[in-house]
Amino acid sequence: QVQLVESGGGLVQAGGSLRLSCAASERTFSTYTVGWFRQAPGKEREFVAGISWSGGGTRFADSVKGRFTISADNAKTTVYLQMMSLKPEDTAVYYCAVRGGSSIVIDPRAFGSWGQGTQVTVSS
Repeated sequence: QVQLVESGGGLVQAGGSLRLSCAASERTFSTYTVGWFRQAPGKEREFVAGISWSGGGTRFADSVKGRFTISADNAKTTVYLQMMSLKPEDTAVYYCAVRGGSSIVIDPRAFGSWGQGTQVTVSS
């Protein structure tokens, strides 16, 4: 399994920005699909964004399109989620996860390795 560590969460005012990082231990993401998910209190975990090098693409939830971007460092050991124009409804614990294969699926059950999560709170 891939060990994942997220960082970069925090408290930000509405309209602000944050960048989350997801670091992989001992290997690169180049053969995996990486997804970012979030879970707000009382709600199910939901897909936010994903990236796949073997699949050659990215995918975003409609709720974050145009506001969030996903990228990686050149070594593909860290994946970033850049979040801009944040809204109070973006408040959640954010998780990164990986799965084998090239498809960026939105079902969290398809992802086998998860980080511990990082809290993002957006104040109005």
